[in-house]
Amino acid sequence: MYSKKTAWLLLSPTLLILGVVGLVPFFYVLYIGFFTWNPLGVNHDMQFVSLGDNYRNLVFDKEFIASVWRSIIFAVTTLIFELTLGFFLALSLISSFPLKKFFRGVHTLPLVIAPIVVGSIFKLFTVQGFGPLPHFLNDWFGYDLNYGRSAVQAFWLIVIMDIWHWTPFVTLTLLAGLSALPQDPYESAKIDGANNIQIFFYITIPMMIPVLIVVIFIRLMDSLKIVDEVWMLTGGGPGYATRFTGIHIWKQVFENRFYGYSSAMSILYLYVTIVICWLLYSIMTGKQKTNDA
Repeated sequence: MYSKKTAWLLLSPTLLILGVVGLVPFFYVLYIGFFTWNPLGVNHDMQFVSLGDNYRNLVFDKEFIASVWRSIIFAVTTLIFELTLGFFLALSLISSFPLKKFFRGVHTLPLVIAPIVVGSIFKLFTVQGFGPLPHFLNDWFGYDLNYGRSAVQAFWLIVIMDIWHWTPFVTLTLLAGLSALPQDPYESAKIDGANNIQIFFYITIPMMIPVLIVVIFIRLMDSLKIVDEVWMLTGGGPGYATRFTGIHIWKQVFENRFYGYSSAMSILYLYVTIVICWLLYSIMTGKQKTNDA
């Protein structure tokens, strides 16, 4: 038997690496958030602003607040679609049907593609005047796909792109959870005369809540920090239609050179993300305790 000291000794390299790549950058960004700094400007020095001034100004920054709301709406929208579609596919894949392994392999392929490549692929297929999709939609259905001029089209195109890219992750995670469920509750429910819908809502969903919490947290955090695909596909446009918080911070850093103010944005947005995740966790664990009772 290994002692606790041995366990901590074995974990120490991993904890050290996590501290270096996680905590050190966090405190550095937190520190910069109290300064105004443009290393490429005339004055290269970091100038301290009054305590919390950058953070206080963010509360009244309409562009930043609007980008946060856009990110939340996008994250919730994609999460609903990915969970619904992922659950349906997981339930389908848990049963046997012809070409099951082939479909499962093809379905998993988007996961191995880098986010920026996904954005490039969708841009090549959907850009007006070059991509085949606008041409076919116009010829077959009379629909004009031009997301460079339509805010609604740009938003939903990014939603579809995210669903295509990340639904396989949701499917595989839920499939693993469904495969590990005990069969006794299902057999008892069938003996008592429960139909498939009742079994799904009163047995499957409650037992899957721990897995659902993991999936929701991972996908929610990923969606809230989306940058690569959006930058490649729309660049945050048209106008501010797809300028999510990650894109907004990127532009403030690399275009406007507001390093201090952007650092404060990052810290505040991290806080918003933590609060949203905590609220979701409280709601879902509260439901689980109610069901257990």
